[in-house]
Amino acid sequence: MANTKKSLKNSKKVTALVTHPLLSQLNQFLGRHLKPNQRLLLALSGGLDSTVLLHLLVAAKQSNSFELHAMHVHHGLSQNADAWADFCTQQCELLNVPIEVVYVQLDPSSKLGIEAAARQLRYEALFDCKLNEIALDFIVTAHHQDDQAETLLLQMFRGAGVKGMASMAAIDEARRLMRPLLDVSRQTLQDYAEQHNISWCNDESNENTQYERNFVRHGILPILANRYPSVKSVLARTASHLAEANELLDSLARIDAVNLLQNNSLCLQGLTSLDLPRAKNLLRWWFAQNQLSMPTSEHLNEIILQLFNAKADANINIQLQHLSLKRYQQRAYLCAERVVETFDMTWNGESHLDLPNGGQLHFKQVIGSGLALKHGMTKLRITNRDGGERFKPDVLRPTRTLKHLLQEANIPPWQREYLPLIYWHDTLALVPNIGITHELRAGEGELGIDIIWQDI
Repeated sequence: MANTKKSLKNSKKVTALVTHPLLSQLNQFLGRHLKPNQRLLLALSGGLDSTVLLHLLVAAKQSNSFELHAMHVHHGLSQNADAWADFCTQQCELLNVPIEVVYVQLDPSSKLGIEAAARQLRYEALFDCKLNEIALDFIVTAHHQDDQAETLLLQMFRGAGVKGMASMAAIDEARRLMRPLLDVSRQTLQDYAEQHNISWCNDESNENTQYERNFVRHGILPILANRYPSVKSVLARTASHLAEANELLDSLARIDAVNLLQNNSLCLQGLTSLDLPRAKNLLRWWFAQNQLSMPTSEHLNEIILQLFNAKADANINIQLQHLSLKRYQQRAYLCAERVVETFDMTWNGESHLDLPNGGQLHFKQVIGSGLALKHGMTKLRITNRDGGERFKPDVLRPTRTLKHLLQEANIPPWQREYLPLIYWHDTLALVPNIGITHELRAGEGELGIDIIWQDI
């Protein structure tokens, strides 16, 4: 059964917190990482951690210039879920903080498990939040030192590598995440709440040790702390050391990627020249850049085996969450699977056109290149491949099949399916990434239209 601690009416005592060391620490953190007038969205569950952070952030506005908003995600998993949402709304009203309560529906059959599925829905709601159609600068969570220690142990039990055991970062610029309490113990937060009469809710599921994190929190850490009293801070410090090591590994991957990664495709010849641990490091970094979760060691070894040892003409298609890993002519690609749609469009002078198969065509007037405007190209027909097309972009070479030209340009087969073809009347005038038919190309000093295809 959920309950609240202390009296709700006493939650207004924010001004009394100004001289507290915890607030001073938060002010220093915000001073280092925030630019003036940035907008923060606090993930507010109503529990001890996020409620204390709500009060601290309100107090911190006296010394820092930022805009504060809150969001409570209602999963409906507990009979007390409505009460928690009401509590969060009341707290924010008392402190004059705008709040949004978002209702999400958890799929009970999710393969992720209840914990992970609820966390995923929560973060999706937070990241999707916009104010006046503009995303907020940072999502702020109340993860603290105890959470960091628990996360490190959980990752160790799962056999995670350096990246996994680096656990959580105080600032994650790529994901717009801010965790200002990672150096603060839960006991410090509770002492603070009790000292300043701050109310909070208790989630009864936090006592259920069937959940992995609760088992570590209630079953393992107390035993370790009995023998090693500083174990939580030590584990959190270890996670920090691992985070630094992970930064070094990422730096090495970025160095390797300079020569091997181009247009989000990876040179396999260069990859095989690296030591195996270094090649794996580059693959992990590449996957992370594409928002892919890390494969298991066994899965990564299988990926390496297929990329390195498959025959040159082998059709490799490895599903990795929302993307597929493909191989073509000694390069590896990460691609989104799409349904090919037949389309036939007309360009009437627009600056860009959205294509049914994804991507855009951009049109720009130039001098000395592109399709020559002297031919009166006010309209162009745009369609996808039908097969059998012939094309002559080079006046010194014979007309050849488009299929041959695409192969010669090393364009992967799956990209050819979405390739838009630009016609002037019945003449194939331009093929993106291939060229312009020679008789329609603008000469030196002539006005032309450049057409750039941006695929998704």
